[in-house]
Amino acid sequence: MQETIGSRTRKLRIIAQDPAVKRKGKLLTASVDVPAETLAPGPWGYRVHVIDYDASTRKLYRPPKLDPNGRFADPYATASDETLMSDPGFHAQNAYAIVMRTLARFEQALGRRVSWGFRGHQLNVAPHAFADANAFYSEHDQALLFGYFPGRKGTVFSCLSHDVVAHETTHALLDGIRQRYTDPSSPDQAGFHEGFSDVVALLSVFALKDVVRAALDHGDAAGAAAAGSSGRLIASKFLTPERLRRSILFGLAEQMGEEMSAVRGRALRKSAELKPSKEHVNAPEFMEPHRRGEILVAAMLNAFIGVWSKRMRSLGEVRRGHLDRERVVEEGANAADYLLTMSIRALDYCTPVHVEYCDFLSALLTADHELRPDDSTFGFRAQLRESFKAFGLPPSSKGTPSEPGIWLAPFVDKARPLRRMPAVAAQRATDRKRPRASGSGELVFDRVHFEPLTRDPDEVFKFIWDNRDALHLYPQAYSRVLSVRPCLRIGPDGFALRETVAEFVQTLTLRASELKQLDIRKPEGMPLDTEVKLHGGGALIFDEFGRLKFNIHNRVHNAERQTVRLEYLWKYGYFKEGSAARRSFAHMHRQRARSTYRDPQEQWT
Repeated sequence: MQETIGSRTRKLRIIAQDPAVKRKGKLLTASVDVPAETLAPGPWGYRVHVIDYDASTRKLYRPPKLDPNGRFADPYATASDETLMSDPGFHAQNAYAIVMRTLARFEQALGRRVSWGFRGHQLNVAPHAFADANAFYSEHDQALLFGYFPGRKGTVFSCLSHDVVAHETTHALLDGIRQRYTDPSSPDQAGFHEGFSDVVALLSVFALKDVVRAALDHGDAAGAAAAGSSGRLIASKFLTPERLRRSILFGLAEQMGEEMSAVRGRALRKSAELKPSKEHVNAPEFMEPHRRGEILVAAMLNAFIGVWSKRMRSLGEVRRGHLDRERVVEEGANAADYLLTMSIRALDYCTPVHVEYCDFLSALLTADHELRPDDSTFGFRAQLRESFKAFGLPPSSKGTPSEPGIWLAPFVDKARPLRRMPAVAAQRATDRKRPRASGSGELVFDRVHFEPLTRDPDEVFKFIWDNRDALHLYPQAYSRVLSVRPCLRIGPDGFALRETVAEFVQTLTLRASELKQLDIRKPEGMPLDTEVKLHGGGALIFDEFGRLKFNIHNRVHNAERQTVRLEYLWKYGYFKEGSAARRSFAHMHRQRARSTYRDPQEQWT
């Protein structure tokens, strides 16, 4: 299919989930919207360049054909299953489309262009990079590299699995949005990169109606039979949270089979098996980064299942004890898409260093509340609070009585309008009623300029320096602004929410013997002369008038968190002499969540 003149998107056919997931014996495919652009052979666009070179056989595959006008007409719109599985050209298209679709979802949710996690505009993608059960994002190569390997019923191509491609793409995007999340830190940060990438990948899959429809058909054959020969109804007794968890999560995990688990791990199955418990967060087995990510995935998918189940109760029965199957499918896909947008948008409301799952929960609640104050349609905020609480994860912020868990705005008293700000806008900013965090001090606005504050790191640094006491900065630490990103988000009422997101970090280097000056406990056994580097930082959210809405920070001199972090790093050998120990520790943090410890496949290089 070819896009029309002036169209912003085009339709491309992809394998909706995995070649192992079939409906009525046929591959489950979907035609998805991706940003429209004039492509060179590859496909090769402004953000993604597919280079189909196989390093194992030293073979360069011919790219898909382009039409004479340079536009990309989908040659696989009606292709057979055999063609889709065997044609390298479709493999290239499948990888390109999923990468671009994932990028578009991030940009739509964040309201701005999103950079990759390297200094470059184009991400290289190799659909048949090597003969091995492996797939990974390589920052050094600026590439996603997908392997292939022999399976029980033929060659298995990792580039044909939607969740694998979306997962690796998320690594590249998350690395660009929050570059310090790969630093050795707490158990939560160690598991966040993998857990978040799994969340995005799985919700991207469930946002496709064809996948939800197939999962319902496979997971509850009894329910389908009870609906009658038309197959347009489904028994409501099969749509409880527990039944959905078994039929949708377990069912889809079983269909995906064991072969691709060597590449993707078992994130979906593990999340379905993991029963909520407050003991997990402190259990020794969940201190390991591979297992830690499972907690985040389980909490998010449990919230998704809970919301979906509640939404179906309001549909009304078509026949006694039965609901309309297509309405059930639609509600599931809409809930997944909503939570996917909510999860991506929450990144802007996360601390730039030492993120913990409790921080992410507050970021989720705040990001959604800012754009959709009324949570009555889906009720996701209440469901997320309940789901995370079941795993012993309360939000980092107390919030307000009406909205528990959201970040609180910094206290602003008698703040004068920024230069060049219209008087009416300044008055509206001053009069805006927002919940305030007490004891933060008075912010000074009259020494900075409004326009540069929305785009210039130096202007933001001046604001930070002038307000270092009110923002809880440590004066002796090295401070740097990492980024300033203007955003434009569209709310459900059609009105725009304009924000500027700036992130800064602080670094403090000292000896272990000096930690007590900051009330930080030295790990037992650490020599007094050990060099210790502490990191802190914050995300500043400015509104459209240049007023500071949120100061989401993790202070460099936060004694409680820094003590826990240092004990964790010391326990796992990060401070051992020699760079090899540190490289080994960093390598451990960058592994795919695996069910076993045999040669983990996905690596970040």
